[in-house]
Amino acid sequence: METLPFEISETAHSLRKAFDRRAVGFGVTRAQWKVLFRLTRQPGLRQIELADMLDIEPITLSRIVDRLEESGLVERVADPSDRRAWRLHVTARAQPLVEKLRAVADEMIADAFAGIDPKDIEITRQVLARVRENASRLVPMNRASNQ
Repeated sequence: METLPFEISETAHSLRKAFDRRAVGFGVTRAQWKVLFRLTRQPGLRQIELADMLDIEPITLSRIVDRLEESGLVERVADPSDRRAWRLHVTARAQPLVEKLRAVADEMIADAFAGIDPKDIEITRQVLARVRENASRLVPMNRASNQ
């Protein structure tokens, strides 16, 4: 069982690399397209929320957003309930790029899952959802209990 998490990680890595190879030439980095995809699905996230979802440091995200904003692909909008916070939105200018990247992703996914029974895919999705649910309930180990 200990190799299953490794296999899941390697599979995710392989899918990301396959996408990168297909998306080369679109003028955005992997980190940038991850931001664009997430904001397309969840517009108006605060930077701190997005950093947490992408599992990156807020300062790292800030630099990525700076570049996307300079390119006119993302805009920061002041959060009306918190003067210190920014809400992030994909711009209309970014929509054609996001649609092209989405088409690349759809094609890559179709190729990656070719020959796999849709029932098996659905079972896999259910199992992975359960694993995520179980993992989210795990109590983090503090340093004192690790000694």
